[in-house]
Amino acid sequence: MSAPFSDPIWRKPQAASKFQSLFPSGDRVDVVVVGGGIMGLSTALHAARLGMSVQVLEAGEIGQGASGLNGGQVIPGLKYDPEWLLEHFGEERGEALVNFAASTADAVFELIRDEQLSVPFVQKGWIQAAHTEVALKAAANRDRQWRARGADVQLLSATEIASMTGARGYLGGWHDRRAGVIDPLAYTSELARVAAAAGVRIAERQRVVRLTNAADIWRISTENGAELQAKAVVLATNAYTDGLIPGLAETIVPLHSFQIATAPLPPDLAATILPEGQAVSDSRRILVYYRKSADGRLVLGGRGRMALPSSAGDWAHLERALLRLYPALSGLAIERRWFGRVAMTPDHLPHIHEPERGLVAVVGCQGRGVGLMTALGERLAGYLQSGDARQLPFPLSPIRPIPFHAFRQVGVAATIAWYRLLDALER
Repeated sequence: MSAPFSDPIWRKPQAASKFQSLFPSGDRVDVVVVGGGIMGLSTALHAARLGMSVQVLEAGEIGQGASGLNGGQVIPGLKYDPEWLLEHFGEERGEALVNFAASTADAVFELIRDEQLSVPFVQKGWIQAAHTEVALKAAANRDRQWRARGADVQLLSATEIASMTGARGYLGGWHDRRAGVIDPLAYTSELARVAAAAGVRIAERQRVVRLTNAADIWRISTENGAELQAKAVVLATNAYTDGLIPGLAETIVPLHSFQIATAPLPPDLAATILPEGQAVSDSRRILVYYRKSADGRLVLGGRGRMALPSSAGDWAHLERALLRLYPALSGLAIERRWFGRVAMTPDHLPHIHEPERGLVAVVGCQGRGVGLMTALGERLAGYLQSGDARQLPFPLSPIRPIPFHAFRQVGVAATIAWYRLLDALER
């Protein structure tokens, strides 16, 4: 298995980039993709399969961002359920969006199987664990809506969820069997491999510093002096978005998602903790999520401090959550700690922007980026080829910076602290 645990703090730089394929300066290509994460690589792969020439420019290394550092949960759907989507997007658009959302996990697992990607995965579902009666009612409502559409889902009793998770403290939950878990770093690396095999050129350590447009031809400049021309540019930097497109970074709130991994579970504990290998997220305001890795560790994550971590103590809240759920793990070492950055939008939906013709940006994974960005990449490639916005599940929207964005993270930090207190009082 590819190294599943990477940490930007302690990660040693590679001697040389693995991907250094760059079109000669001045060359004109069909598409330049800025950002070599799941969204960018999926778009590039499908665009190449449609016959387009594609260059991916990654500022760091493939897998160094959230695509390689995420929780490895592959969850279909969105934050909102079908009835909400139909109400807010209308019958036609809403129905198309519901169908798209239902397909996102399958897009990942089908890609792994069809392309024979070397990616450890388990498709045994995702459990949304309810710790209050209110959360249990919400799970029942979600179950009703998806069951009416024929989804393979199940409402869980307290006894069933205890047996499936081995965890303490849940009143019940909801099991979506369409979901699963993957090794995210292996998945991102393999996406890059098959994209390159399909003809995509990928260049690491090529930070794009300028985009200019003249006569519908985009000129892309990197800090290393590379210059390319393209018919279209896709910005796929999500939570790592900077000022390349004015105002875009101010439309999202970047948050840190921290994770820990135990030493491999002893056989007796492995037999009772997630014995079938499902992913789990709980219903707390500041939720935790967890899974077992392919090498038998328990991996648990949740929101971390807004500043960059400076010591192992910055992960202490996750260790407390781990022991709350699994007291039997009190003597098991925490062998890995890492974090990545995720992007949230005010309406908790992904946003697709095209501020100028041929310049497309996608932001806002909302914690479901593995499936969502994989599936969206294929749709975006179709849009680049045809120009038909009906290819896109989400409508194109204008860039609307969040008012007082500079103070937003301060407010988010205070909200997180308040929610942690409420969650503790509920316990």
